Amino acid sequence: MSIWERLGKIDRRIIFLIIGIVVLIPIIFGLKMSVQISPAVQSAYNAINDLKPGSAVMISIDYDAASMPELQPMLIAILRHCFDKNLKVILIDFWPLGLPIGTQGLEQVAKEYKKKYGIDYVNLGYRPGDIAVMLRMGLEIRNVFYGDISGTPLDSLPMMDNIHNYDDIAVVVGLEAGSMGDYWVQYVNARFKQKLILGVTAVMAANAYPYVQSGQIEGLIGGLKGAAEYERLVHHPGFAHVGMASQSWAHVAIVIFIILGNIGFFVERRKGKRL
Repeated sequence: MSIWERLGKIDRRIIFLIIGIVVLIPIIFGLKMSVQISPAVQSAYNAINDLKPGSAVMISIDYDAASMPELQPMLIAILRHCFDKNLKVILIDFWPLGLPIGTQGLEQVAKEYKKKYGIDYVNLGYRPGDIAVMLRMGLEIRNVFYGDISGTPLDSLPMMDNIHNYDDIAVVVGLEAGSMGDYWVQYVNARFKQKLILGVTAVMAANAYPYVQSGQIEGLIGGLKGAAEYERLVHHPGFAHVGMASQSWAHVAIVIFIILGNIGFFVERRKGKRL
């Protein structure tokens, strides 16, 4: 058996091992790669960057652990941007399993920037109801969030004194792993003219781009690449940059295996014809 025939019949366990090594090397050694900023991510960044200090930004955690690798870096980068600009952050959750993930990210970045709870940011926690909650917040946030995640009445939090509905919120950021992004556009933007930014998983990005083109959202952050772009814009490369390196090298390794497998196949077929 020739070397090309052997390459066409590589044991799948060896392939899995090599892919695993290729993915782990950038993570272990902190390797990063350069990314180009797309117009949709630049627009999302500009929408927050142009806000006046003290403006309120609401971030909706609409994902869980399965989508965390793509969406959590977006949350961290956006929080860093908001706190660096001295914006007020309101965190809400429509996915119950996203509550601890969002809370972890919020507390991590708030600690980095020495922000005070109730003054610079609040965590309103999870509420079921999706569309009903979105619509009722357009009238009065206190109609659905009677207190924060710890049960503290909103009127007891200084930051919430002048925040009652969407009129008092500069931008809503929806970090989406499902259909909630569509609801934000169809019910909140359409009815209340609320400015929106969406961060979505890579597989959802294509379906969300029409919202950018129609002007229904201010910007779109798509997948791990979009997260890496936002990290670059806030000058704080993190997990998304490392993840992009792992992802890119894994793609290269897969392409190489496909080429070798096809060469082995054609060599073996040609040999069979000769016989």
